[in-house]
Amino acid sequence: MRQHVNPLSKHFHEIESIPSLHELFENPELPLHLDIGCASGDFLFELALENTKWNYLGIEIREKLVKNAKSKLRDIGIRNLYFAFGNANNIFKNPNYKFLIDYVSSISFNFPDPWYKNKHHKRRVIQPDLISLLSNSMRKESLVFIKTDVKELFDYMDFTISNNLNFKQLQNIDLFYPESFNPKNIKTNREKYVMEKRLQIFERIYIKT
Repeated sequence: MRQHVNPLSKHFHEIESIPSLHELFENPELPLHLDIGCASGDFLFELALENTKWNYLGIEIREKLVKNAKSKLRDIGIRNLYFAFGNANNIFKNPNYKFLIDYVSSISFNFPDPWYKNKHHKRRVIQPDLISLLSNSMRKESLVFIKTDVKELFDYMDFTISNNLNFKQLQNIDLFYPESFNPKNIKTNREKYVMEKRLQIFERIYIKT
């Protein structure tokens, strides 16, 4: 479905400059949602046009996809959406971009690369260090969404997040979508594909306590 790139490569040690929220968005006071691994950005384009009450920032490790999304964004002129290129783990660890986590209301990890081999698990975007960083920086009641069609990956992500005492699993997912970054439960391209194939989707939401 998509090209894999090694997120631990030295190529991703450099981080794209990300402007302040006041420079990124027309109304920086709106709640902010981060979509990690946003691919071509189709999901976020649809969300930003449909729901102007939120700001959206997509982070993607494949540079060409980000360049294409930014070009499309300039043509459309949406003012509640931005795309950034880079390894999300490196971006979050950079003190210059601490403001992203400080102000974020929710973060989604939709169908991340599974990296099936055990020796490649360290390449997965969700790592204990990242969850620890998020748990120490995100505001109370902010949310983390995970979604995948790979059961083993879901179990891994769920264990990693649930193992952190600052995150609590929400029991009824459907109740939270109307007030979330995705009030109409818009589907990603991957989710549409999985549903067409009638494959199972695993998802969960966690709240910062």
